[in-house]
Amino acid sequence: MSIQSVAIIGLGLLGGSIGLAVQDRASDITTTGYDADADVRGKAAERGLVGTVCTSVSDAVAEADLVILCVPVGAMGSAAAEIAGHLKPGAIISDVGSSKQSVLEDLSAALPGLTVIPAHPVAGTEQSGPEAGFATLFENRWCILTPPDGADEASVEALADFWRTLGSKIEIMDAEHHDLVLAVTSHIPHLIAYTIVGTASDLEDVTRSEVIKYSAGGFRDFTRIAASDPTMWRDVFLQNRSAVLEMLGRFTEDLTALQRAIRSGDGETLHELFSRTRAIRRGIIEEGQDDPSPDFGRGH
Repeated sequence: MSIQSVAIIGLGLLGGSIGLAVQDRASDITTTGYDADADVRGKAAERGLVGTVCTSVSDAVAEADLVILCVPVGAMGSAAAEIAGHLKPGAIISDVGSSKQSVLEDLSAALPGLTVIPAHPVAGTEQSGPEAGFATLFENRWCILTPPDGADEASVEALADFWRTLGSKIEIMDAEHHDLVLAVTSHIPHLIAYTIVGTASDLEDVTRSEVIKYSAGGFRDFTRIAASDPTMWRDVFLQNRSAVLEMLGRFTEDLTALQRAIRSGDGETLHELFSRTRAIRRGIIEEGQDDPSPDFGRGH
């Protein structure tokens, strides 16, 4: 099948970036958009994030070959319920959420018998809202599709082609496996960042000026991650709690081992771990997933 029209529900960072990327890289595709917040709709129209910003979700999805839900994962079920009954026959319903098992369950329950293919573009920034989107967000980034068993192959390939057009590389995996992988690569790092910045905040009566004034690169990067959208990340941790708790248990065990090594003066264990983690960093750079410039590319 060919995707000629796309409806984007939720016009924040990801939804807005999809709209801009379509205009930049696939101008023959018609785009409509809707956001429950009237102020967001106004800002989206001012920026031209989509071809038409609609005042109702039913108008936005009525003629769409592809509907992409760009809402927090905790709101997927209610968003899907709102579009049910207004969809074009044969339309593909997808999303951009960071957890996939819960999304697949919620969308399938709200839209029984329809073509549901969850997706996760592994791209983003700590910014949010309609002002944050930009057309190149997905270039050379992975987009993971997690189609359910028995999904229509032509629809899966059409969705994959759509994301390739926006510059993404495609991976297809089981939703459960996706959630475990992302718990390690995204969810636990965010949890650590929120925790360490929160710890610094708890000490602010004593060290507020020192924490801000003497922030080294590591803490600055934690604060960048910890500035991410709180609603989105609250929902991610609640919706992917099983995988997050499993990986958090493993992390806690590793952290305890590090505590023992430091307490006992075991420099060999520390050096061996730090050598392995440097190799991971080199692998990320070789995959083109980050900038090799010193200090994360910061100017000096």
